[in-house]
Parts: sequence; C-alpha cells; structure tokens
Amino acid sequence: MLTTGKKEFWFVVGSQHLYGEEALAEVKAHAQTMTDALNESAILPYPLVLQDLAVGADKITSIMKEVNYRDEVAGVITWMHTFSPAKMWIRGTKLLQKPLLHLATQFNESIPWSTIDMDFMNLNQSAHGDREYGFINARLKKQNKVVVGYWERPEVQQQIADWMDVAVAYNESFNIKVARFGDNMRNVAVTEGDKVEAQIQFGWTVDYFGIGDLVQYVDAVTDEEINDLFAEYADLYEFDYGNYSHEDWEKSVKVQASYEIAIKRFLDDGGYTAFTSNFEDLYGMKQLPGLAVQRLMAQGYGFAGEGDWKTAALDRLLKVMSHNQSTGFMEDYTYELAAGQESILQSHMLEVDPSLASNKPKIIVSPLGIGDREDPARLVFDGKAGDGVVVSMADFGTHFKLLINEVSAFEPTVPAPNLPVARVLWEVKPNFQDGVKAWVENGGGHHTVVSLNLTTDQIITYAKLVDLEYVVIK
Repeated sequence: MLTTGKKEFWFVVGSQHLYGEEALAEVKAHAQTMTDALNESAILPYPLVLQDLAVGADKITSIMKEVNYRDEVAGVITWMHTFSPAKMWIRGTKLLQKPLLHLATQFNESIPWSTIDMDFMNLNQSAHGDREYGFINARLKKQNKVVVGYWERPEVQQQIADWMDVAVAYNESFNIKVARFGDNMRNVAVTEGDKVEAQIQFGWTVDYFGIGDLVQYVDAVTDEEINDLFAEYADLYEFDYGNYSHEDWEKSVKVQASYEIAIKRFLDDGGYTAFTSNFEDLYGMKQLPGLAVQRLMAQGYGFAGEGDWKTAALDRLLKVMSHNQSTGFMEDYTYELAAGQESILQSHMLEVDPSLASNKPKIIVSPLGIGDREDPARLVFDGKAGDGVVVSMADFGTHFKLLINEVSAFEPTVPAPNLPVARVLWEVKPNFQDGVKAWVENGGGHHTVVSLNLTTDQIITYAKLVDLEYVVIK
C-alpha cells in the first residue's frame, strides 16, 4: 500500500558556453562520475538521472517543463560546476513546480596547490557559481533546500537522501485521499478544519461516507477470506485469550478480520490512502475497528480517530516520508509527574500503530467503555525507544499551523497488566515543563503523528514547500 510508483530525481549541472567545448566535455564527465557514484552509494533511496548540461535559458526551461510533466520525476538536484549566470535560470526555475535541492559542492575535495592554474580555476568555479545561483533562488523565493559539503561524504549524501524522502512525500501529498466513515466526534474542536483550504494548500481530498457504505463491504466478506487472514494473525502475533473462551475470543478477532478486509477493499476501490472512524457512529457495526485499523496502519494507510481527517492525512504523508518506519498516529493520554521521571504516556482507545512496537504484539479482547458495542480485539505492545518528532496540524480559521516537538521515546520498564491497549512513552524536549507549556500555548492538538525515523529538518522542509506556518519545540 505504501508504494507511490517508481520515482527518480533529475540531476541538472550548471555551466555556460564561455569556457569552450573542451571544458564543457570535462564538466559533463565530472557530472557523470558523480551521478554514478551517488547512485552506487546505497545511501540515496531513489536514483539520480543526469540531464544535459544547463548552459542556456532555453535548455534550463525545457528541462524544468519536462520535470513538471513527468510523474516519475519527484524533484531536481542542481550543482553549479562552473559560474552559471543566474538570469538564464529565471524562467525555468519560476516554472518548476516540484522540489528543488541546490547541492553546493565541487568535484575535487581539495585544492591542488602544486598544479593549480587559471584553467583549473575557470573549470572549478562552484564557489563562484553557488553564490550567483543562490541569489536568484532567494530572490524568486523558491524555498529550495541547500546542502553544503563534499559530495562523496556519507553525511552529505544522507542529507540528500533525507530531502529525497520529503520530496517524494510532497508529491504524494497531492494524491492523498481521506475516507471519513462518519463525522467528527461531537463537541471536539481540534478535529474540525477547512477541507477546501487543505486541498488547495496540501492537495488532500477528504470525502465523507456513511457507516452503512462500509457495512455493505463488511457483509460481502466471505468466511474463507476471514479464516485465511486469521491464520496470518496466528503466524504474526501472540494470542492472549484472557478470561474469554477460545470460541468467544476467536469470534471477536474474526470480526476485526472482516473489518480489515472490508476497509482495505473499500479504500482501494476508491483510491483512498487514509481514513478515519468514530466511536460515536457505529450503526450496523458489531465492534469499533481496532485490530483492523492497526493492521492497515502497518500496511501504510494513514489513520486518525474521531473523524480527525487532518491527522489521518498527515499520518499518511509522514508514512511515505519515513518509508512507514516507526511512524504512526498517536494521542497524549496521561502524564508521569514524578520528579526526574516526567514524561507522557501515549496511547489510544485501540488504534496504536504497530510500526512503533518494540516487542511481538499480542492480540487481546477486552471491553471498551465507549461506543456501546461488543468487546473489540486489538494489538497490545510496548513502544520502542528512540529520538524523534511528534507533529500536530491545527486549523486556526485563518491558516493552518504545524506544531513540531522533538521527543525521546523510551521502552517501559514497569508492567501494566491491566492496561488493555498498546503504550508508547516519551520525554518531551527541551524539558517537560517548557515543552508541554509551549505545545499548549501554541495550540497543539491531542492527536498527533509521531516518527522515530524522521527529523525536525525534514518536517520543516515540507512545511516550507507548502507555505505552512510551523513552530518547533526543541
């Protein structure tokens, strides 16, 4: 489900005819060497494709038009091998509608002091070209990414890789479709929002469906399909029967299996990549979807509870950006306020993303005090440790705002035998008091997406691409 189609990035190298054909041939050779080495590095998640040298306005404009046209091209990486007059970049750069990274580097790592002459200086003018090219991007307010450093170094390549993931997610953002089964939870403010403005600014499509539309899909699931999926559960998870008979426990779990099959089929039929559900709207459903939702999140679908379409779309976006690694929907639940141990327990009624699991999840069945339905099955596990970011999207009526808080997750050391849901624990930065205060003062919601795979810089890069106000708490 996380597949976004084959993606590539075009490598555009700037120069000019002033230096002659012999020099341009050497520029092209250097560019090909760099392209091959970067593609062979095993660090970049997507391939680079070298283009013709950017030596004039017509060529640059033609390349950028083609980038916009080709769906498989997720963005452009530019490198100024020599001085490349910026006026010839204006038209093409203005037309470019996809992410742009300026790689400020040069082919040689060190200056060859014993042999350096003016021929070398004219050919290797990256420092000169970077300033000219950087000026025009700044004047055009392009919000391009700039990566500085020697191109063969792993840390430089990793910065390029991180940006590539953001660029692919940016393009995927315009394909995100959220299916809302039911409306928002009644009387909750933070889950409301302007769907039209979200589609204009982020590309997100949000469609409402009555719960009966989903029930029809549930009713069409066959016993054979349910039994096959149940067998898959047995291979992947521990079965904890608790106080239930095996027959009643299995019956409850198979209800969730039917939901998983039905929801996935519904989403795929409509081209939806994210969805929401609401415990206040379960007409025709035996249980609130729990295990089913967790399984679908593990496959890459975005989700948020209580009709929160903004967080569902954000979840899908960050899953694409992180390759669905340690990234998922989350909710602040309760504080640990013991001195020196201040942290936040994160969970949800049922739907905690198993991509965050540190141990083998187990399936349990337990009553749910809301929704007025049968006891639902869910996966229970402890969250993994790691540094990451927690992100919340808020609609302030006049504009959207992204809240970004750096956190440090840790594995629980104290058992919670009576807690029938998965749990994730983290410390907020810079510290509990200042971090929580800043989050509350800036209007951060209780529904979030957490990622132990992404960085603050990546989230900021995306926010700039879509002209989104953001606040960083770190």
